[in-house]
Amino acid sequence: MAAKTQGTSPHWEFKARFRRRSFGWRSQPAILRVRQAVSEIRQAARRDPVAGAEGAVALLERLSPALEQVDSSSGAIGTAVNHAISALVPIIGGAPATAAVREAWLERLWTAYQADQIPYIESLGDHWGELCGSPGTASAWADRLLSTTRMALGPDRSLGGLFAASSACLSALHRAGRHQEIVDLVPPESLWTHRRWVVGALAALGRGPEVIRYAEACRGPWTPDGDVDRVCEEVLLTSGRADEAYALHGLRANRGPTYLATFRAVARKYPARTPREVLADLVGSTPGEEGKWFAAAREAAPPEEAIALAGLSPCDPRTLTRAARDWAGPHPEAAVEAGLLALRWMAQGWGHDLTAADAWAPYAHALAAATRTGGAGRLRERVRRLLTEEGGGGWLAGALGPERER
Repeated sequence: MAAKTQGTSPHWEFKARFRRRSFGWRSQPAILRVRQAVSEIRQAARRDPVAGAEGAVALLERLSPALEQVDSSSGAIGTAVNHAISALVPIIGGAPATAAVREAWLERLWTAYQADQIPYIESLGDHWGELCGSPGTASAWADRLLSTTRMALGPDRSLGGLFAASSACLSALHRAGRHQEIVDLVPPESLWTHRRWVVGALAALGRGPEVIRYAEACRGPWTPDGDVDRVCEEVLLTSGRADEAYALHGLRANRGPTYLATFRAVARKYPARTPREVLADLVGSTPGEEGKWFAAAREAAPPEEAIALAGLSPCDPRTLTRAARDWAGPHPEAAVEAGLLALRWMAQGWGHDLTAADAWAPYAHALAAATRTGGAGRLRERVRRLLTEEGGGGWLAGALGPERER
């Protein structure tokens, strides 16, 4: 719901919901309120960017105190807050505020950042340069934080934990264009959270080959390999070395939340590669997980090739069921095989929270497709054999009992 306007200052509905400890232990109500607050701020920012930024600052101030008692063990609330920060930072950073207003915002955010004990808004430091809005403001903040950051990153390890805002200083230096200072400031033994700013600084200085060597040297148990791959890929792509970027980093740098999302990300970034080529390389990069690429194969390859993948290793039965439904008309033979594979993986125990309806759906789609080609009897025989050999007396045999007797 959008903020209501009172004169020139919006009345923010989220403020009444985000008071200290205003949420209990359950995360879902809190996640919903966070999303609603971000939506309210976005709508206001479209009408008045400065007012929207003011609302964003107010929400960020209230997040940690309000969420203090929420159960964060699943990570869901933390993810929601990180998404909120990613949405709010550009609103604040891009607002055409006066220097005095922006400085007031930054002071309020800095107070909230330092008081963040849970922590929920610790990633705000990584965005500090963007929050500053201009190189000049970022440079001033970098100067303010520099001496303490230098001490925290220095050889005395006992001091390193005393200054959690090192990322804010490095972010401000980067926004201010003071890249060489970042290179000189961060020692080689630092964690990736600090060394990644050196990677960005070297790239900004045009030292491409050095960027890759430095990033590769950062690999280790505390460094996400995907981050390193993304950095190296970007440098190589910027240098026009797309083939090298693809071969060395492209498949790992674009991992998405699903196998299909990963395929789409790689295929989109490397249009010179055919979808089937990308799919083949991705399948080869995950031996033993061929079936998980079935949804991607539906987009990149003919149905028979997608079916072949789904038969090599477990594939989600519901994904196969949808394929059987969609193929029943244009590709009846493939629909029959998809339905049978869905039943096969169900019989072997794959799939989550399956019911009798989940068993009947692929069978019904396969039977409809087989009827179109005159193969209904053959399908029933194959189902009976599958249930005898792999389903035994289990739930699947019970769910399809009437058909088993036909």
